[in-house]
Amino acid sequence: MPKVKNLNGAKSIFVANVKGGVGKSSVAMNLAGGLSKLGYRVGLMDADVHGPSAPIMLGVTERPEALPDEYLMPVIAHGMKTMSIGYIIDERRAIDWRGVLASGTLLQFIQRTFWGELDYLVFDLPPGTGDIQLSLAQKIKVTGSLLVTTPQDVALADVYRAKSMFDRVRIPVTGIVENMSYFVGDDGKRYDIF
Repeated sequence: MPKVKNLNGAKSIFVANVKGGVGKSSVAMNLAGGLSKLGYRVGLMDADVHGPSAPIMLGVTERPEALPDEYLMPVIAHGMKTMSIGYIIDERRAIDWRGVLASGTLLQFIQRTFWGELDYLVFDLPPGTGDIQLSLAQKIKVTGSLLVTTPQDVALADVYRAKSMFDRVRIPVTGIVENMSYFVGDDGKRYDIF
């Protein structure tokens, strides 16, 4: 499959880590939403085909509009153009595709979405360093990646693995977000979660 060409020069940002449950989707959606609030034209691609979360997190129940030549219009949510396989497949259905099928379908999905003019396209990647991450890294010109972690040692160890993968595919890591570190209670005191 050729390189994805319909991104029209948008800066692409991967939000990633090897570990699941660290808050990648929350960070990706807040990053995309923040850029949109600053006046940028933003797209958000939910690239987790096995566990798509964008429809639920964004509160979207509509399906993307089908266009001629098998293209899809992205779903507008909170001022952003969004796409997720979760908009098309029933949320109770398991997507039990092997790596090559999952990554190929995702690349087609990105290629067949009519993104229009964008300044930024934020990718909410699935956990891991496998077929999907490597296929996207090879087919999309990526501006940078943002790694998400929680403060436990096991999560931090996976940050090193994710950084190692991005180093190998020459995608710069532009930052690390430590999520779920602490909360401030009603009493004004800080409480460490882990």
